[in-house]
Amino acid sequence: MGTPKALVDGWLERGIDALADAGCRPIVVVLGAAAHQARAVMQGLDVVVVVAADWSEGLSASLRTGIAALPNDVPAVVVTLVDLPDVGQNVVRRVLTYGAAPATLTRATYHRRPGHPVVLGKAHWPEILDAANGDVGARAYLDQRAPTLVECGDLASGRDIDWAHEAISSEVSRA
Repeated sequence: MGTPKALVDGWLERGIDALADAGCRPIVVVLGAAAHQARAVMQGLDVVVVVAADWSEGLSASLRTGIAALPNDVPAVVVTLVDLPDVGQNVVRRVLTYGAAPATLTRATYHRRPGHPVVLGKAHWPEILDAANGDVGARAYLDQRAPTLVECGDLASGRDIDWAHEAISSEVSRA
């Protein structure tokens, strides 16, 4: 992207709003590269901000840091990514209709392709964190466990945008 994704105009705020509007609390935002600048974007928002000191290791570092920051009484976590700009609260709500209990393991799909958000019940966290490595967060664990799949392709594309030209064409297509 040429810049940390948390600094792409509006993406961080959109992700936070999607979670908040779907009723998620607390909202933990895990930052890595350019954490200081990204933190400034969230001034006044009702979020818990944590920094993955080992962010360069990949998604697994963010997942470990985010889960560690949750209060002990949280039964499940909704995990989503900042680079999914068309995934809104309607997708989060639909995935949450399948529960958010300690045993929950739910994943959004887009035309049968797995994506985010995912709901990871607390009973799964130890094994998820053991399996998380490098740029693989919960994927390996989810692939082995057959989570409940929730089709959301009618609500969003769920497309993970990794390159600047994708972001530009995505913005143009919404205009």
